[in-house]
Amino acid sequence: MDFSIKAFDNKNTIASAKTGCVAVAVFENRKLSQAAQALDGAGAITQALKSGDITGKPGSTLLLRGLDGVAAERVLLVGLGNADGVTEKAFTSGVQAALKVFATLGAADAFIALPLAELKERDVNWAIRAVVVSARDSIYRTDAQKSKKDPAPAGVKKIALAVPNNAGTKLALAQAIAVANGMQLTKDLANLSANVCTPTYLAETAKSLGKEYKFNVEVLERKQLEALKMGSFLSVTNGSEQPPKFIVLKHMGGKPKDAPVVLVGKGITFDTGGISIKPGPGMDEMKYDMGGAASVLGTFRAIGEMGLKLNVIGIVPACENMPSGRATKPGDIVTSMNGLTIEVLNTDAEGRLILCDALTYAERFNPAAVIDVATLTGACIVALGHHHSGLFTRDDDEHNALAEEIAASGRATGDTVWRLPIGEQYNEQLKSNFADLANIGSPGGGSCTAAAFLENFTRKYPWAHLDIAGTAWKSGAAKGATGRPVPLLANFLINRA
Repeated sequence: MDFSIKAFDNKNTIASAKTGCVAVAVFENRKLSQAAQALDGAGAITQALKSGDITGKPGSTLLLRGLDGVAAERVLLVGLGNADGVTEKAFTSGVQAALKVFATLGAADAFIALPLAELKERDVNWAIRAVVVSARDSIYRTDAQKSKKDPAPAGVKKIALAVPNNAGTKLALAQAIAVANGMQLTKDLANLSANVCTPTYLAETAKSLGKEYKFNVEVLERKQLEALKMGSFLSVTNGSEQPPKFIVLKHMGGKPKDAPVVLVGKGITFDTGGISIKPGPGMDEMKYDMGGAASVLGTFRAIGEMGLKLNVIGIVPACENMPSGRATKPGDIVTSMNGLTIEVLNTDAEGRLILCDALTYAERFNPAAVIDVATLTGACIVALGHHHSGLFTRDDDEHNALAEEIAASGRATGDTVWRLPIGEQYNEQLKSNFADLANIGSPGGGSCTAAAFLENFTRKYPWAHLDIAGTAWKSGAAKGATGRPVPLLANFLINRA
């Protein structure tokens, strides 16, 4: 889908726009937006409201054809609720409703002339991003591995946004498209079956991104990982025939001496649970256990496309967690890269075992901040459902500021987080009689003990952990990856730049 900006003024009016469809807003209490008024010369829109054909409630729509004095073939009335202040929820409902209608039309192009610059507590840049991301999500397809593809949808292929045509809106549109492209890559990777999207496949994807966007990409193999003494990461790979890959991407868009932001993504391309094997029902969804890795790669596509002037490092430890005669057993003790020994009480708590070595590896970059992203715990879903990603940091001034920075990016993009606690109370639950710490805690606070485990490996830099177990994918009839938290991460990096 193509997007563009089309500013309208006295010389270039909406009524004279030649397009397949123009979407304008109407409100409750029979009020018209300025764009709707400009198309209502013959009174057809006013009459539609008076007759009750459209209420103006958020998400209501009415398609009109052949309006006198209007060059567009169709006019789509979109309800946005209260005329005194369009809320984020009402605007999003209206945009999604308009896109559903666009998908049914025989028109190739359309204008969205909703009041993008007149939202309550949101600016025009937010509105542009909301339209682009929603539009791309509405046409996303999951039939990549079908022998017969689903019928190609008809409908609008080009959308022009009626907003001021200036440097700010042009930049906002370019950034929105880049984020949507990053989300698509994240969804594509996560939705692939695990026999295709292996650790090697993720490594090849990273190399392809490197060629396209001039990233430096390094892939460490097993012998190199052994030399680095990544005993914790390697313990997870023991049961798999697939070779592990430790992927490092570098986007050096800032000044050479600027400390980078490091993104670390959990890359378990399939998680059986290992010897602590998971129940069979729903295990197919464990192909999504590399959602953190997919989001890091998707974010790199976005920042590469934007040419972001910031130094960013991506680290993806990638492997499978499989049972076999070689697999790590409950009760085994492994030594991590930083020298701490870990008693593996449950081999299904494997994500933290690969992340801890990746977090130690991140020290070499002297980072300004490290954010790890992982589908880490089912406990986070119990706590937060599928609405917010879990956010964990240390409780001090520096980390409170980092937490608010991340949360603000979540609020700005609708890719929200909720901060949960860590601390010595949770480390107490990780005590082991035989090793420095156990890989699972005593019962209670499972997402907090998992984050507390990771915190032991992050004390040389500012750090935050995002548990995306509840937000990276959907189950049921809508099964599929969501592309989160690419919008949050991209916005965080844009703000840092």
